[in-house]
Amino acid sequence: MVDTAPRTSHDTSAPARVGGARPNDARPEASAQPRIDVAALGRQLLGTWADIRIAARERAAMPELQRIEGLPMSEHRERVLGQLKLLVDQGAVHRAFPKSLGGQEDHGGNIAAFEELVTADPSLQIKSGVQWGLFGAAVLHLGTKPHHEKWLPAIMSLEVPGAFAMTEIGHGSDVASIATTATYDEATEEFVIHTPFRAAWKEFLGNAGLHGKHATVFAQLITKGVNHGVHCFYVPIRDDEGEFLPGVGGEDDGLKGGLNGIDNGRLHFTNVRIPRENLLNRYGDVAPDGTYSSPIESPGRRFFTMLGTLVQGRVSLDGASTVASAMGLAIAITYGNQRRQFTASSDTDEEVLLDYQRHQRRLLPRLATTYAQYFAHDEFLVKFDAVFSGKADTDDDRQDLETIAAALKPLSTWHALDTLQEAREACGGAGFIAENRIVGLRQDLDIYVTFEGDNNVLLQLVAKRLLTDFSKQFKNADAGAMARYVVAQTAERAYHGTGLRRLGQTIADFGSTARSVSELRDEETQRELLTDRVEAMIAEIAGRLRDARKLPKADAAAAFNRNQNELIEAARAHGELLQWEAFTRGLARVEDEGTKQVLTWVRDLFGLGLLEKHLAWYLVNGRLSPQRAQAVTAYIDRLLERLRPHAQDLVDAFGFKPEHLRATIATGIEQERQDEARAYFDAERRAGTLPVPEKAKAKKKR
Repeated sequence: MVDTAPRTSHDTSAPARVGGARPNDARPEASAQPRIDVAALGRQLLGTWADIRIAARERAAMPELQRIEGLPMSEHRERVLGQLKLLVDQGAVHRAFPKSLGGQEDHGGNIAAFEELVTADPSLQIKSGVQWGLFGAAVLHLGTKPHHEKWLPAIMSLEVPGAFAMTEIGHGSDVASIATTATYDEATEEFVIHTPFRAAWKEFLGNAGLHGKHATVFAQLITKGVNHGVHCFYVPIRDDEGEFLPGVGGEDDGLKGGLNGIDNGRLHFTNVRIPRENLLNRYGDVAPDGTYSSPIESPGRRFFTMLGTLVQGRVSLDGASTVASAMGLAIAITYGNQRRQFTASSDTDEEVLLDYQRHQRRLLPRLATTYAQYFAHDEFLVKFDAVFSGKADTDDDRQDLETIAAALKPLSTWHALDTLQEAREACGGAGFIAENRIVGLRQDLDIYVTFEGDNNVLLQLVAKRLLTDFSKQFKNADAGAMARYVVAQTAERAYHGTGLRRLGQTIADFGSTARSVSELRDEETQRELLTDRVEAMIAEIAGRLRDARKLPKADAAAAFNRNQNELIEAARAHGELLQWEAFTRGLARVEDEGTKQVLTWVRDLFGLGLLEKHLAWYLVNGRLSPQRAQAVTAYIDRLLERLRPHAQDLVDAFGFKPEHLRATIATGIEQERQDEARAYFDAERRAGTLPVPEKAKAKKKR
């Protein structure tokens, strides 16, 4: 093993490190290594709204905005509410609102700033998201100018804290089937909001447990005996003393597995009357006589358009989860680059944890995925901003945005949980101490995988879109075109499935792992393999479901259900491809040669990691030979060795300062402890006062 641990004396002109570490300086061959321009890479990772993110991080570094570990739930809730007021005072939360009301109409910049609050306290990020990204955004995007002028100023100033009452206990992600009703009464020109049974209670609503005064309530709009589907209504729920108004009831969700700075709760309504004007009527309106009208004729399209205006929640969760993953890795890699354990290659010096291959295997592939997520998220945010600013706001643009959101949010939120858990374990017992942040982040991020859409449900939406796009290719195809496609598919199956391609690969690869590796690290080869998996999976499922539309409803549902797991896997593969493509485009923009070389290794680690994760599919379907499959793992091991000296630079490029991480083990204290211990034993050995080990004494006697 080569000792790559940093030393306390290093080039002081170099960029500051979280733990004061420059691992490259410790290696004898460091001069031959490519070097990362940490500052330039860090700027690129900050993305399109870099300056806004930097300002948001400076704000998040303020002690008064940060979480205090171990704070009782009631105190944590009040602290976070007070922090929202500080954000208002600092003008930090109005960026997305209309300029006429003091906002900036900067939708992308607003989300970018909001995501960075996760470094201060995830509870602060989510509660501010409830107030301005859900409750306020519902009024902004589903309401019209009179609603904006009447309600947004008090929402923006936090004079009116509010809840976003969509989810119901009995339906969760199935919003179209919610049971709360809003029935129009022509005699009084009022809507009557009613919860018919317990399963229709609105559940897990931020601000509903304690602080909320109003709510944007989603309910089935019924007028003249016709149900026009889900619409949104502005409903007062509490008086100035914090008591529920007549007909409104609810419960506090109490202590949760995380995010306990947020007062989540349940709401229900018993014939609560609100004025007709409290319908947020951008996409559907009711005249005084009860006549319904909408600019969107199709009820299904109207429903998805309304929900699509609220996609920013998924956008922000994707970004915040990526930031949280980066924080966990910055802590674990900094610690692993300093902590020593076991004398594997020396009689005196213990090894640095990050020099062990297994430790590299635990952390560096997850680091590569986090880099992919950074690049993918910035492109996602640019798309979001284009749609919401009106620069690219067609139906196709909105559908694309919703599909990207449904593909990326599951991957990043699952990755955050996996990464934080592995980072915790990689830090041993130190990672389990609250002051080192990882366990708190893991608890708070847990709920991200199921709110704003359960991850599996979202991926099913992606799969349906992929099937729709696939079927469009043949919508107007004649019998000849379909026949040619079937023949091509049959030939493809024969080519991959009979072993012909596998045989060819085996002959070409025999005795030449280097040749296999050379092809696998080729950008186009990676793209082809990742793309092929998505296309092949969708084509196969589409073939099975081709006649499902002709079946009775129950039989069609059963056919879909039999393919549900594979559909979700195909959607996940699509999301991974989106991340790889974004990483590759980001890599193309890197100008510094050293940075480009190292980042190419990181991209390859991500791409080949996906191949390794899905090797069974590639082998079974004849896309890789056994020889080349072995080469995937062999080259990953080689990449880990190449990336080991750059691990600290790669996490330092995330740009977190000690006041962001707030983890004792990532401050350099471990390096000081290790240096002190080594200096002590060195001095003892030089002085000849170090006791002789029992084994050495026994050996001497023999």
